[in-house]
Amino acid sequence: MQAFDFSPLYRAAVGFDRMADLMDRVAADVAQPTYPPYNIEKTAEDAYRISIAVAGFSPDELTVEVKEGGLYVSAKRAPETAPRTYLHRGIATRAFERRFALADHVKVAGAVHENGMLHIDLIRETPEALKPRRIEIGVTAPKALEKKPEALHA
Repeated sequence: MQAFDFSPLYRAAVGFDRMADLMDRVAADVAQPTYPPYNIEKTAEDAYRISIAVAGFSPDELTVEVKEGGLYVSAKRAPETAPRTYLHRGIATRAFERRFALADHVKVAGAVHENGMLHIDLIRETPEALKPRRIEIGVTAPKALEKKPEALHA
């Protein structure tokens, strides 16, 4: 597989470090293993759910963290107390760490472990300052302009 060097992006752009980091992560994710399998679904206009197959892991063995603009999900199996003899072992319970990049203003609403699945609910909360707002069009000049028009031209 061909490796891409994104270092020219760091030299030629100011303020786009996050974009270049994201491109580096995407290029690195191509070689990442596919364990454990997961789904990402849109559940509402501003709501999402990540479902990860975690069969064989208890909630105590799972960790969900948000840091550095990403969602980290990891699992570490507790050591077995009694040795077992498997005739066939098809359920993988190896340790893993998955990282999901979160867009701006996306927050983790909660996580639930049920029936061998870990469901992580996400919501996008756009701040009021970034939401579109409608400006009313008046027929007369605003009162601030009527009182002191010379102050605006000084």
